[in-house]
Amino acid sequence: MKSEFGRGFVINLILLAKHFGLPPDKAFYGAADHLDNFILPDRFRGTEIEELAERLRKMVIWHQPGMMDREDAADIVRLIQRLAIAIDRELGIADPDAGKYD
Repeated sequence: MKSEFGRGFVINLILLAKHFGLPPDKAFYGAADHLDNFILPDRFRGTEIEELAERLRKMVIWHQPGMMDREDAADIVRLIQRLAIAIDRELGIADPDAGKYD
């Protein structure tokens, strides 16, 4: 069955990242739709990845558009980067880094 807003872990993380590449006042609209089928793989249960993914879910869902958009969007971008680094570490990359220019 085809998903309307994405189903999986990495693909939904990418879709969320696309939202937060938009200006902060537009970033949150529709972002929570990508959390409906944001599926944590079993191999990440009990890890930092699970903790970060849950924080991401809460930050996106609890945000009230129009209030602190800039600050919350910046926090979410940093959280997505931390999550991506944690995934790379779990996959065996010894020294992942988000880079200086994001």
